Amino acid sequence: MSTSGEHEHVLTDGRVVRLRPAGYDSPVARTLVAAVQQEYVVRYGGPDEAVVDPGEFSPPAGLFLVAECDGEPVGCAAWRVHSPGVVEVKRVYVVPTARRLGLAQVLMDALEASAVAAGHRSVVLNTGDRQPEAIELYRRRGYRPAAGYGVYADSPGAVFLGKDIGGDVGGIIGGIIGGDVGGDLTGGAEEQSWAS
Repeated sequence: MSTSGEHEHVLTDGRVVRLRPAGYDSPVARTLVAAVQQEYVVRYGGPDEAVVDPGEFSPPAGLFLVAECDGEPVGCAAWRVHSPGVVEVKRVYVVPTARRLGLAQVLMDALEASAVAAGHRSVVLNTGDRQPEAIELYRRRGYRPAAGYGVYADSPGAVFLGKDIGGDVGGIIGGIIGGDVGGDLTGGAEEQSWAS
């Protein structure tokens, strides 16, 4: 996948989803980011406080993807440069009516492929212990515990993960991994009844 093209995928319920790039500050992106921020308010009591510059998500230095089904936005995901050769995944979100259909997997596939195409070799991200479904998605994709960074570096309940995504990189992630890579990715979180 390029950082500028549109692509279609079939979800497990047979619906076709179209992925397309959008500006982080575009109306559709603002709507989806507001929805994910509301999800954080429900789960954590407040929005994500990480500083985000919309320009960081513009190709080729970054990417913000919108997923649409039947012309309606149903999800988003983004990456921005974290450090040389390493991108940070942000704002992976699927609306409740499109969950458990493989869309988050499609979004992650597209993000990782576009980051590799842009010359990056590794991915980091942070999530939280109140998002067990996200932690499980990342675990299944091969993400491992990584050192904390940013505003949530030392926050209880913060979960930092990373993964090598391109070529023989000689352990790019190995240099930023923190703790026991075989350990519990949930930070001790129990499965919650609201998990989607």
